[in-house]
Amino acid sequence: MNASANANLFSRLFDGLTDTGRLAIETTDGARISYADLIAQAGRVANVLVARGVKPSDRVAAQTEKSVEALVLYLATVRAGAVYLPLNTAYTLAELDYFIGDAEPSLIVCDPSKAEGIGKLAGKVNAKVETLDADGKGSLTEAAAKASPDFVTVARAGDDLAAILYTSGTTGRSKGAMLTHDNLASNSLSLVEYWRFTKDDVLIHALPIYHTHGLFVASNVTLFARASMIFLPKLDPELIIKLMQRATVLMGVPTFYTRLLQSPNLSKDSTSHMRLFISGSAPLLAETHREWSARTGHAVLERYGMTETNMNTSNPYDGDRVPGAVGFPLPGVSVRVTDPETGEEMARDSIGMIEVKGPNVFKGYWRMPEKTEAEFRNDGFFITGDLGKIDPRGYVHIIGRGKDLVISGGFNVYPKEVENEIDAIPGVVESAVIGVPHADFGEGVTAVVVKDKAAAVDEAAVVDALDGRLAKFKMPKRVIFVDDLPRNTMGKVQKNVLRESYKDIYRK
Repeated sequence: MNASANANLFSRLFDGLTDTGRLAIETTDGARISYADLIAQAGRVANVLVARGVKPSDRVAAQTEKSVEALVLYLATVRAGAVYLPLNTAYTLAELDYFIGDAEPSLIVCDPSKAEGIGKLAGKVNAKVETLDADGKGSLTEAAAKASPDFVTVARAGDDLAAILYTSGTTGRSKGAMLTHDNLASNSLSLVEYWRFTKDDVLIHALPIYHTHGLFVASNVTLFARASMIFLPKLDPELIIKLMQRATVLMGVPTFYTRLLQSPNLSKDSTSHMRLFISGSAPLLAETHREWSARTGHAVLERYGMTETNMNTSNPYDGDRVPGAVGFPLPGVSVRVTDPETGEEMARDSIGMIEVKGPNVFKGYWRMPEKTEAEFRNDGFFITGDLGKIDPRGYVHIIGRGKDLVISGGFNVYPKEVENEIDAIPGVVESAVIGVPHADFGEGVTAVVVKDKAAAVDEAAVVDALDGRLAKFKMPKRVIFVDDLPRNTMGKVQKNVLRESYKDIYRK
């Protein structure tokens, strides 16, 4: 990793850096932040965190809009030896109540508009609150402006926690995946090499930074490579196409590619300066992959990762990038397919449970020792919950999930949570929430509902009732009414039958 005795991710990222004047980040409003600026800003914020009582191993929760200052908060938290807890900006106060109660952060950073509501939740766990808005302004940056840039990075062991990211399950509440300094550093360094990143790369960074993809993969890989990134607040297809004239890499979710394909300005010429297009967080439809290749002459590189493991596999940099496949295990990562019932390893091309092992795999679930033990085999392999196969050439294919988790736009949606809200609507008898193929989102959240014959409930009524109760990414894209839900002999709803029945509803 790094010759530095300090295994802190921040030390590994920056201790060996000699050319600190190089550009690290530029923004769409013209700001240019050098590596030296980034290190100094992280020092100032780290000093503020310590002044607010944050100690090593304390959690710092952040529900903030994307900004350079929000990225600095992540780096500063790690530098101070604390544990970074990013929270999706779409989460409601009811949802945040669970995460804050479970993680017990000592400090919460949020948008000023949410400070009052979050302040009440913070009070339950004796957490302090600081603010940070979409422009990087707030009480946190005001305090940082007066703080010293000098900060001695707190020593951490490789196995100490650097971050907790909450992931949805299909039973019970969300689980906090504990990621160590070694997990994050090993995976990023592996990707730098596998994807051929160098200091000359310029990444178009249009992903959110409360998620593994935008926070760890995009940001850490760029910084480890000493490259630079152009920070966009959100997906803007026409701006991205303009930026391709001077950028080299784009990391996106399938939505990026379907939206970019809708632009008449996307062509072989407009993408000629680009080196690499990467897609992940949700399945990229094979037809999108083929259409992109035809329009641009570039094959999208699809990879497979999870909140618990960072990246596990990737299509090759050189060689076939197979549509519908997620490539080979990354160096140091082992992937196998096992029989879901017996745990026995299966032959090539057999569909079974994907299991992974490597330095990228998380330490376990926060405060859930029994759940952690249940998800790991005795030999250290993590049971992903994804069904897949390894073909004769060694490419890994994800077929679906053994669990009914829906991944929409790169975000995990826990069906039971959505079903509970729908079932509470007057006139609804029962519901089943499934994910079906969607070109933009990988999977579209789809609700199949049985209503009381006399009830005047329709699609609009269901959507209206859910508005404000659920984060936007959990909202059904379609609500379908049926007389009865299909069930097996045990009375269990057959979601596989529903997925098959409605697999084409989002096809153009």
